[in-house]
Amino acid sequence: MSMKLGMGLYRSLLTADNLAFARQAGATHLVVHLVDYFAGATPVLETGPPALGWGVTQNQHKPWTYEELVAIKRLIEAAGLTWEAIENFDPSHWYDILLDGPERKPQMESLKRTIQAVGRAGIPIMGYNFSIAGVWGWTKGPWGRGGARALVYDESQIDPSLPMPNGMVWNMVYDPDAPKGTVPPVSEAELWERYAWFLGEILPVAEESGVRMALHPDDPPTVQLRGAARLVNHPDKYQRMIDLVPSKASALECCLGSLAEMPEGDPYEAVARYAKAGRIGYVHFRNVRGKVPRYQEVFVDEGDLDMVRMVRILRASGFDGVLIPDHTPEMSCQAPWHAGMAFAMGYMRACLQIADA
Repeated sequence: MSMKLGMGLYRSLLTADNLAFARQAGATHLVVHLVDYFAGATPVLETGPPALGWGVTQNQHKPWTYEELVAIKRLIEAAGLTWEAIENFDPSHWYDILLDGPERKPQMESLKRTIQAVGRAGIPIMGYNFSIAGVWGWTKGPWGRGGARALVYDESQIDPSLPMPNGMVWNMVYDPDAPKGTVPPVSEAELWERYAWFLGEILPVAEESGVRMALHPDDPPTVQLRGAARLVNHPDKYQRMIDLVPSKASALECCLGSLAEMPEGDPYEAVARYAKAGRIGYVHFRNVRGKVPRYQEVFVDEGDLDMVRMVRILRASGFDGVLIPDHTPEMSCQAPWHAGMAFAMGYMRACLQIADA
């Protein structure tokens, strides 16, 4: 079977025009972000101010329901597309699982019901990022080819140890009225202990529900960020995840850009290894230049990764799942996000045709 071309859409982009746009760009599958970030007709990806991040999420005690998921799925299928995956839990649904807080157990029971609803709705993959600080430290400017607005991570321009305020996790505010103070530091041992508990609880439910849990690597893949250790900042730590709680439901959300940003490890070897093991849920097709402590996102046809080689490795290793562009530099026109996506989709479609040939 051939690999499939997909597109990632934020919840606010699930419109008739954008679903048609995805089909016109060659997509057959969708990965959907249901979290309320990057809203608007033209999303602007930035990490935001340190005390606000991607904004405030106020969906506490409002888990996604089966009926809600089915309604979205029908909308997607009516446009001739297949819903392949959900990307990321809402921080308001699992903040105490990440922070080891008092609501950890009831939030886990709610998350289990969510996974059951995802499986019942026929959505095969749940992507997630088990991270305290989330994605933080990016800046955006006209640093891409031809002045395209692109993301840069540069530790010399930020304070990577700046703690998060209480009421914040995963670069979003879940409680604007939280008492003053900051989130305590989290060591690597503590983070992996929390993660082991999460996997032990969620993976049996995911297996029963026919859902694969796909873990995104850290972006940026630093040793620590905002006082918290990072989970997957080296390709080999994916193997640690796989071995931690063995389950056929345990998979990777394979972000090529994040793998390339890691100071150590061979991204080509890692992709081949995990693809051959059948562990890749879906792929974020993204290219960068540089590594931690400084890297820049670039167009997919430039940068440090040979993307044609990567597609050939995926195909030779037996991967037949979905590739999506993830994010990309914005192009100078009236629809910067759409133009950047269209460029990436066209290049990806050519890569898939080369691999199939």
